[in-house]
Amino acid sequence: MTRTAPAPAPAPSVTPAEAAAYFRASLAFHADVSDVAAALAAGRDPGFVVVDSRSTAAWDQGHIPGAVHLPTALVPEQAGALLDPSVPVVTYCWGPGCNGATRAALALAELGYQVKEMLGGFEYWVREGFAYETWQGQERRPADPLTAPVDAADCGC
Repeated sequence: MTRTAPAPAPAPSVTPAEAAAYFRASLAFHADVSDVAAALAAGRDPGFVVVDSRSTAAWDQGHIPGAVHLPTALVPEQAGALLDPSVPVVTYCWGPGCNGATRAALALAELGYQVKEMLGGFEYWVREGFAYETWQGQERRPADPLTAPVDAADCGC
């Protein structure tokens, strides 16, 4: 006789108000690649600074133009010299599989900075077809149709 495992129990439900509070908070703590790119491309002060929290080797492979390089482990000792505490910060690392930007954001928040994490990190910056810098100059790859909006100005969300 073959026994089948019982179906997993559904996730506990939350009230609509609890869900709204969670998602409202998520928007307060996260920015997406397209929104960061649009703000940087607008031709005026975006009102924030972008911080690349990866290693020097990763930075050298490519980084967002204008980003400040501040590896996560160095945030406590170098943030004060590199960042203006009155300017909000958006952190990023490699991509969704890396929590370096989250750890950098936590360290910056503990130092008193206003901070958000850029969802998708450098991986999705490149996959969405935005320009990036290397020691050789600016580069850009074609947008990945699975990640980039059909119309970069309006993805519909």
